[in-house]
Amino acid sequence: MTTDAFDDNRQLRLEIAAAAARLVAQDGAGYGSAKRKAARQILGDAPDGANVLPDNELIEEQLRLYNALFLADSQPARLFQLRTIALQVMEALQQFHPLLSGPVLNGTAGPHDEIYLQLFAESAKDIHIFLLNKNVVLDMSETPHFKGPRYDAVETASFLWKNEGVHAAMYELDDMRGALKPKADGKVLRTDIAGLRTLLSQSQAE
Repeated sequence: MTTDAFDDNRQLRLEIAAAAARLVAQDGAGYGSAKRKAARQILGDAPDGANVLPDNELIEEQLRLYNALFLADSQPARLFQLRTIALQVMEALQQFHPLLSGPVLNGTAGPHDEIYLQLFAESAKDIHIFLLNKNVVLDMSETPHFKGPRYDAVETASFLWKNEGVHAAMYELDDMRGALKPKADGKVLRTDIAGLRTLLSQSQAE
């Protein structure tokens, strides 16, 4: 009985992840909102629905599968375009030790995705002033700290670069320590300019 229930939950979690992946790919939904909407579509108002919500890793896995099945003719070119523009932005902001994160790094980026960077400076004001002096129009907001909820949210400058959205979260220099360290499972969460150049070279070689 317990085994059957476990298998049922696993199947429901997979179905929700697949539905969430479609919402991410087709509508540009964030993982959090996509999994909640997908759960409502599949489970309705079931009170125990939260118990079968997939984690982000499973949604990402399903998103890769969706891209391979339905967007194989367009997604790789879109990813290459976003990575190329991300490299240009990072080179322009090189003095702030830019790191790339998000779907443009992990390879799942599609037509609705934008570029997510992490910048590091003595003060966020230094980055702010640099961008304003380049006549970049900024929209300021906050982003949760990548080190977790124990840390304060950081200022984030959003702007357009060659008609692509860029979100640059601004961190202190001390936050760079360990930022490039992969997770325990080997997954890379962010990369620098050299790493992005390698990804682009690998894409061209394929």
